[in-house]
Amino acid sequence: MTVRTFFLPLFAAALTGFFVSASATAQETEAAPGTGISTFVMPRSGPYSPDRIAIPNARAIAAWIRSGHSDASSEAFVHWDEEGAIPPNCAVCHSGAGFRSYHGLDSSEPGLPENPVPVGGVVDCATCHDPGMGQITEVALPSGVMHPVTSSAEAACVTCHQARTSGASVTRAVGDLPEDEADPELSFVNPHYAGAAASNFGSYGKLGYQYDGKEYTGRFLHAKPVADCLSCHDPHSLEVTEDTCLICHQTGDDKAIRISRQSHDGSGDTSKGIYEDIKANSAVLMAAIERYAAEVAGVPVVYDGAHYPYFFADANGDGLADQQDGRAVRYDAWTPRLLKAAYNWKAVNADHGIHVHNPHYALELLYDSTEDLYAATGGDFAALGLAR
Repeated sequence: MTVRTFFLPLFAAALTGFFVSASATAQETEAAPGTGISTFVMPRSGPYSPDRIAIPNARAIAAWIRSGHSDASSEAFVHWDEEGAIPPNCAVCHSGAGFRSYHGLDSSEPGLPENPVPVGGVVDCATCHDPGMGQITEVALPSGVMHPVTSSAEAACVTCHQARTSGASVTRAVGDLPEDEADPELSFVNPHYAGAAASNFGSYGKLGYQYDGKEYTGRFLHAKPVADCLSCHDPHSLEVTEDTCLICHQTGDDKAIRISRQSHDGSGDTSKGIYEDIKANSAVLMAAIERYAAEVAGVPVVYDGAHYPYFFADANGDGLADQQDGRAVRYDAWTPRLLKAAYNWKAVNADHGIHVHNPHYALELLYDSTEDLYAATGGDFAALGLAR
């Protein structure tokens, strides 16, 4: 028995359709009797180099390895290393094992994992490619909305990119407390990070705090050929596919694209991207938050996006967080009005792609929050020239 006749039967099943060499002259095939159809293809009998074997999913794997989903050293996956396990509610998105448990893909009952999940995992291949993903028909949003998903890709994306709170979370937190009275029991409600799906859903998903008497844009469906997340994002590298933008827009730079014919930031400049309007109005709202905190709540506030819970006391007004025992002092003079506005500011700015996902919703939240704060401080809101 030759080496070739010994090894080919052993590897035939595993290699069917998997290893394909670069040219027919470098291949040996086995055909099904009487059909002439190759049942498997292998390089010529060794020795041979792995770089001559084409693996169909090699590029996808390489792209994933370079993405944030596989970065095992990032804060998203090492945050719980000292504790040795990831809390169930966090593990759903910060561990492939937690994700599979949440959806019952590991034969457990769907829902939060019963126990903390061991550290060391990432958003691995099976997170999105588990055979059971196709059985998921809906995903619960923080607002309580049950969103029907149309594909396994949408199920995966929406599960983790929906933020972790909603406007309802703020409503519950403030209850019936007086709008402009600081309450030490109140604390910042954090919408979490990268809530692209929630942003996209707009008033349907209810990510932001939506003020009474105001109407808000619903889901931003964009336009064909944009149908879901994968229309714009490479599923493995996560990079934006600029070619999709170029189908309708003159540039692939998403920050330079404008989809509104009016100026929202009072500048009158409609030649710049809508991103700039959102950025400018975010700055206006932050200034209004700082003014209200100092004049109405009675304690100046400073924002530090690098440290949770982001909003800190600045009693002396020097623009730096107060320190106590070597640590920044968290802000504890929240009023309901201030909390609503700060939550909306964070919800808009936590999604770095909100200018694409739902710019209209973002501008509405910023406008209404600023207007509400100005009503309390007595500022001339109309003079800002903002447009909703």
